[in-house]
Amino acid sequence: MNTREAISRRCSRRTYLPEYLREKDAKPLFQMIREINKEQGLHLQLITDEGNISKIKMSYGMFKNVHGFIAMVGKKDDPNLKEKLGYFGEKLVLLATAAGLGTCWVGGTYKKDSCVCDVERDESLEAVITIGYVETDKRTKEKMISSFVKKKGKTAEQMLKADGEVPDWIMEGMEAVVKAPSAMNGQPVEFLWQNGKLSVSAEVKNGFEEIDMGIAKLHFELGTGKAGYWELGNGAEFRPL
Repeated sequence: MNTREAISRRCSRRTYLPEYLREKDAKPLFQMIREINKEQGLHLQLITDEGNISKIKMSYGMFKNVHGFIAMVGKKDDPNLKEKLGYFGEKLVLLATAAGLGTCWVGGTYKKDSCVCDVERDESLEAVITIGYVETDKRTKEKMISSFVKKKGKTAEQMLKADGEVPDWIMEGMEAVVKAPSAMNGQPVEFLWQNGKLSVSAEVKNGFEEIDMGIAKLHFELGTGKAGYWELGNGAEFRPL
């Protein structure tokens, strides 16, 4: 499965099979986490220890058999922390999806003090990503939860404002953006094509919008037919190569 296929196949999974992550499936995730932490100064952690997993408590009964998760941790004084966590966390999500694993971004429906991970005094735990084995099809309860959380999604045209004709490469990127996960499926990220430049921004309200923006930026980069990268920050521009 390639990256674009993983973007299309990815969906939030909250019910997992009662088995722990096998070494062969955890190894690529551990490797990518090491690389990200080294390059970005983050402290992401994949927790798979059977003795510790049961200590993370998920709220509201929305999750079942959570036997693995990625702790999204980084420096409190990093002005772009949440965006970076979204961007690189979603890289891990797509890697897991391509391997046939289920995942779910979790921002508020877990108890932070029950999360067994290493958080230094100058660091902050901003979210977790549950990860594990799942059935091919969602069960009734999981479908009900998904329908409760999911609202009618926005179209690419609704997430993009433009002052003229939009190039095909931008619309290709936007088609990947609309498939990106966001808190309560709110899709708060807005793209602007103006004077030949593409920028992205998000109005910060509940604290998760910057994570959503990082996720959206990654999806755009992976979906567009034009090589380039996003500058860091709210309101940043896309830099074609």
